[in-house]
Amino acid sequence: MTELKNRGVKDIFVACVDELKGFPKAIETVFPETQVQLCMLHMVRHCLNYVLWKQCKDVATDLKSICSAVNLEEAEYHLELF
Repeated sequence: MTELKNRGVKDIFVACVDELKGFPKAIETVFPETQVQLCMLHMVRHCLNYVLWKQCKDVATDLKSICSAVNLEEAEYHLELF
């Protein structure tokens, strides 16, 4: 992150990161105003590590309906169904 700053990057508005340990903290240290978010794809993949192989497709479909909801109410509805 320091190298990016040295190359002229002045600010980062949003950073979408994977689960690399220490990376969010490094971003926030150099660019303190940055909103750091965990990538949804990585979150879903991580969740599927705890699902039986035979059920992965069904669970992934259900998670997709939650993540792709157009508003909070729809997401909560699909989460409740899940």
